[in-house]
Amino acid sequence: MTVLADDPTAAAVLAAVPCYPVPPQGRSPALDRLRAARAGRGLAIGIDGVMLILRRPWLELDFPITPPLSLHMPYGSTGACRAELRCGLIPREHLDHILDHFRAALPNEAAAFVLWNEATREFAVDLPVIDEATPSRLVYRTPIPQPDWHVVCDFHSHGVGPAFFSTTDDADDAHATKIAIVVGRLDDPCGPAMLARLCADGMFLPLPRSPFSGDRHAD
Repeated sequence: MTVLADDPTAAAVLAAVPCYPVPPQGRSPALDRLRAARAGRGLAIGIDGVMLILRRPWLELDFPITPPLSLHMPYGSTGACRAELRCGLIPREHLDHILDHFRAALPNEAAAFVLWNEATREFAVDLPVIDEATPSRLVYRTPIPQPDWHVVCDFHSHGVGPAFFSTTDDADDAHATKIAIVVGRLDDPCGPAMLARLCADGMFLPLPRSPFSGDRHAD
């Protein structure tokens, strides 16, 4: 067995995010285990670049983080980019409940979370503790989930203002794995504006589809 670091702390850090070359033929049992894991992350190195493999109980993400290698290496392909919700689509009524809550909070900004239970596979809306709420500022606390519960979506509103991710949002989301959604124009008779992204290991990725059942582009 190759020792990657002589410092125990450094060795533990490297072991937490393993790096595997993709074989030119056949399968890699190590990559198969990582992709099938309940939770974990690692890197696959192939002729088409380096891919992040991230697993959470509610999420499967395979995402390329470098361009293809410009040198000749005896590696295979890392495979296609993919993002799948292991938890399934979130019931539309939870989105409707959150939007109603945001409208009731006007003119102030507001927040909400969607949680998912790994054991029962049910979803729930959590309305967090608010430390400060004004029409232009919001300070709220991320819930600490009970056993089997996981944060899937982190919502906050911009009241009647536009929907956008601020630099504060970027800093808050940089160390989380979640779907972040900001809602604006809550007074618009045609419906609010919504902006969503998948936060994963410091990356902010576009969602391939809506995470809500019955929503546009959900299927």
